[in-house]
Formats: sequence, C-alpha cells, structure tokens
Amino acid sequence: MNILKKLILLCFFLSAGIAFAQPAGKVIEEQNIKSDILKHNVKYTIYLPADYETSNRNYPVVYLLHGYGDDHTGWLQFGEVNRYADKAIAEGRIPPMIIVMPDAQTTFYINSYDGKQNYEDFFFKEFIPDIERDYRIKTSKQYRAVAGLSMGGFGTLVYSLKHPEMFSAAAALSAGVRTDDDFMAIPDVRWDEVYSKVFGPNLKGKERLNATWQSYSILGLVQSKSTDELNDVCYWIDCGDDDALSKGNSLLHIALTEKKVPHEFRIRDGAHTWTYWRTGITDALEFIGDSFRQK
Repeated sequence: MNILKKLILLCFFLSAGIAFAQPAGKVIEEQNIKSDILKHNVKYTIYLPADYETSNRNYPVVYLLHGYGDDHTGWLQFGEVNRYADKAIAEGRIPPMIIVMPDAQTTFYINSYDGKQNYEDFFFKEFIPDIERDYRIKTSKQYRAVAGLSMGGFGTLVYSLKHPEMFSAAAALSAGVRTDDDFMAIPDVRWDEVYSKVFGPNLKGKERLNATWQSYSILGLVQSKSTDELNDVCYWIDCGDDDALSKGNSLLHIALTEKKVPHEFRIRDGAHTWTYWRTGITDALEFIGDSFRQK
C-alpha cells in the first residue's frame, strides 16, 4: 500500500473516531409530575447534557413545547432534538443546557374557558418549580427560555408575553398566530374537533372572540403592551413560506417592528412539517443560547 493510500485511510479512521467520540447527552423519555391543579399526572421528557452526571454545576434550561397531536416525546422521536443539541454543544454553538419537554395533550398550554383544564396555572405554579427543584438548573430568568412548534409555538408566545419576568428568550416555530378574522373563520368541524374544549363549544363568528380568546390572542397581547414591556424577552420567530400560519407570523413580525421591538424573524422554504422544524431547531437553540451568555 502506497503512502497516499495510508494517509487517506488514517484520515478516515481519525475522522470516524472524532465522530464516534462526540459526547451524548442523557435522555429520560418518561417522567411524571403529580398535578393537583390538573388532577392527573403530567408526563415529560428531559434531555440532560453530556457532562450533567460528572459535574456539580447548574445549567440553563429550555422548556420545549410540542404541537397539536403530539406529546412529550414528539421533539425527541420526530425532532431528534437530543442529536441536534449534542452536536451543537460539541461544536460550541450552544452552551450545555437542559431541555424539558412536557406533555400538554391538546390544551394549547392555556387555561380553558370553563376552568376545568388550567394548564397555564399548572405550568407556572407546579411544573417549573418541581423541575427546577429536582434538577440542577439555574433558576433566574436570565437562564430560562421557552420554545415550541405550532400549538407549542402559540404556547411559547403566550407564556413569554404574559410572563416576561420568567424568560430571557422565546423561540416560536410555525406558531399558531391568527387574527380575529382568521379565528372566526375556522371551519365548524375543525372548531369542534380542536378548539371547542379549550375556547368553548358551539361558538360561531364573533362568539369565538370571547374572554378566553381575548386573554390569549398573540396579536392582541402584543398590541396591549408597551415597547419596554415587550423588550423584556428576546424573540425568535420562524415559519415556512408554504405554511398557512405564515400570514399570522408575518403580522406578528410587523406588529413587533411597529412597536420598535428588536427580534429575529425568519421565513424559510418549507411547510408545516417535521422536516422544517428539524432544520430550524439548532438555529433556535443557538439564539436562545446567546441570550444565556453575557454580552
């Protein structure tokens, strides 16, 4: 074997060794928290960075929210978030962080119109305190962020707009942002299937713009806040150009721009798919990671 071939083989084995040596974080796919507010146990998945079990340090945290029809395993099973986080941490693109993925079923992460499923109350009064007691997490706003896709993107924006004292950054992918007109225009069959248990059954037209909607309309929340209030959180908004939700996300971008709120806005090639979200999660985590670092 000539010298050139030996060098090529050596380079191959060295690169393979580097790839295999990439540290892997630990994933606990199913844990439970007992909720007195929801009156049932809530499942969650958690990603712990590779050095969690060998260090004594506390870590920043991202609460990563799933979309409608998925559960706490969605970001792990379909989004492969652990693999993307491992790679980004190894490359120094993001700091080591804990990622927590709760199951929200089909609650939209909010308190329902009838008070029977108050998920927002659970999230802030029970879930965050329990998680940050049970794991080595930095518990100040500077080191806490929220992110999510679709229904989880809606939850991300609701939580960061209503509880800005809790989060340094919010990254919403393909978020369910709608105007009042778009909300009223949801087909009745879709309303009954998806929205009725949260916002109220048998609602049509302007009946849908009830107190629950007024409390959680993303565009309404932005309009109700001052520039200083909105500047309390760093915002990342990302939606595909073939996604029906691109209209609402674009209007959110315009509303924040008119309020002179610095934010990052991305319209990329893609639709409302896991392919889109997988290709966007690293950039979203990098944006969040920058918010954790001292400028």
